Amino acid sequence: MPRISSRTASVFTRVDPDTKAQAEIILNQLGIPMSNAIGMFLKQVVIQRGIPFDMKLPASVPVAVGSLTQEQLSRELQKGMDDIDAGRVVSADAVEAEMRSLYGV
Repeated sequence: MPRISSRTASVFTRVDPDTKAQAEIILNQLGIPMSNAIGMFLKQVVIQRGIPFDMKLPASVPVAVGSLTQEQLSRELQKGMDDIDAGRVVSADAVEAEMRSLYGV
C-alpha cells in the first residue's frame, strides 16, 4: 500500500496584483483555493513533463506601417483592396457585437 505524505513545501512567487485578483475571482467561483490551483498546475507540469498548455508565438507579426517602403505599403494596401473586392469584409457593427459578446467591452 503506497504511503501518502502529509508534508508540504512552500512556493513563494510575485504575481501582478490584477492577474492575481482576476484569478482569485474565477477560482472562488470554481471552489478551488489558490494554493490548490497552483498545486494542480505543478502536478500537470510533472505529469506532462513540461508546461501543460501551448506556448506559441503569434503566427504573424502585425505590419508596422512606418517600417515599410512605399512599394511594400502599396502591396499591403492592395491586399486590403483585394479583400474588399472579394467580399472578405466584416462590418464595424459586427466586430463591435463580437467584442461585446466575447469580452464584455
